[in-house]
Amino acid sequence: MDKDKIIALLNQDLEGEHGAIIQYLSHAYAMGEGEMACEIEAIAREEMRHLDWLAETIVELGGVPSLKRGTMRMDGKSVMDWMKNDVLLEEDAATLYGEHIKGIDDPRIKRLLQRILSDEESHHGDFAHFVEKAQKEGAQDMRGPRQDRIARILDWGIEHEYTVILQYLFHSYMTGNKNVKRQMEDQAINEMQHLGWLGEEMIGISGSPKIEHTEVDQSKKTVDMLRADIKIERQVAAEYARATKEVGEVKLKSLLGRIRDQELYHAEVFSDLLREEHTSS
Repeated sequence: MDKDKIIALLNQDLEGEHGAIIQYLSHAYAMGEGEMACEIEAIAREEMRHLDWLAETIVELGGVPSLKRGTMRMDGKSVMDWMKNDVLLEEDAATLYGEHIKGIDDPRIKRLLQRILSDEESHHGDFAHFVEKAQKEGAQDMRGPRQDRIARILDWGIEHEYTVILQYLFHSYMTGNKNVKRQMEDQAINEMQHLGWLGEEMIGISGSPKIEHTEVDQSKKTVDMLRADIKIERQVAAEYARATKEVGEVKLKSLLGRIRDQELYHAEVFSDLLREEHTSS
């Protein structure tokens, strides 16, 4: 099988991992605090690791990682229904990985997919257990109908964080600068923390988190990447600053202020990297 076909198959797998991450995080946040929600978030983090391995392999083969999100199973009226959908999503993933393992003849890539498949089979068992646990313990959907200005601020924050997670990961895969790559990965992890904080806060105010993103910068040159990242960080820091002044609730004001300060830090880190890139070129 030639490289282009392998890249296409790996991108199909990557899109599936992307969809699984968002499906599982959506379910975990909607359940509020609790042991099962924490376990599901841990599974989502394992899917993030799979996404990273696949993206790095695609780049090594000369391809570009897809930012598309695979098909998700988001219907269901109860937590038990959600867990059943998560079981089905894992079955979808296992079937696809099995087909790709058979079709790809590169032993290194075949080994990687077998490694991921092993995780997916374990996740399948976890979610099957969660179906029973949800039924036994009566796990509930903790989302609420709140749609006021505070909910809109949190929705905007979630949208931004999801967008920059994808953007910084994409840039980390595509840059040839090892220091920039490391910093992009670090800041993407920090943005993942922000996403979690905001999602949990939305549940805490009886809202319903919507994990969607806006346009992601897909620059291929490191200088262009850094310029785009500095621009978005400065813009969003200003938005968080405005939101901090607008919000009256002390705990939420503190959270938004903390995120604002970290976004400003990201902008400074990227500005230093941009200066270094100009100096070395």
